[in-house]
Amino acid sequence: MEELIKFGCSTIISNDLNRLMRNMETQKITSLEKDQKIWFSMWFLGTIVTFGVVFFPMIYRLINNRNNYFKKEEALNKQITQHLQNQNEISLKTNKPLQKMNAKIWTVSIILIIPLFILTYLLTKDLVLHENEQDKFLTQLFPERIFMTQTIHIKTYIIITILTLGFGVIYWLYKVVNQYNAHYTAHLQVEKKISSLMEEQKIDK
Repeated sequence: MEELIKFGCSTIISNDLNRLMRNMETQKITSLEKDQKIWFSMWFLGTIVTFGVVFFPMIYRLINNRNNYFKKEEALNKQITQHLQNQNEISLKTNKPLQKMNAKIWTVSIILIIPLFILTYLLTKDLVLHENEQDKFLTQLFPERIFMTQTIHIKTYIIITILTLGFGVIYWLYKVVNQYNAHYTAHLQVEKKISSLMEEQKIDK
């Protein structure tokens, strides 16, 4: 039975990874580190206890984690692409990097309330865009993968927020945090698998 590895919105067949590793040098994966997660329930409880004060550092950390992850992911894709091009292997189209968000400005701005809705929308849209772009990148490397989508209903969240006169943004933000956490966890498993395959190739040599 072939081992299946979930990656965000995809499942990659292990044999494809082995084929890729045979064409890559035995080097460490640049981005192999655990991404920081946010436990929304803990932060939300702290927000209630502190009358909203804790909400600001939560938003700052959420944005900062988002920036660090996308930067790390861009470096990993470039690392893989550059090596394969140097070895005259397949030519890959890299993902368009997502723009960095200013964590400090956005965190301070949510005191005006309206920016919170805009921020939540942007965070959701960025994750949807990233997973779609990442799937295109992986398709070039692993054409035989089994496709699995992570459901992110932006329109549904917007409708819920409108119908609840804005209070639905709390639920929306909760879902966004969980979706980012799920994506971080799934991607780390792929990074670990690629790294272990690199080490195996190094030992074999």
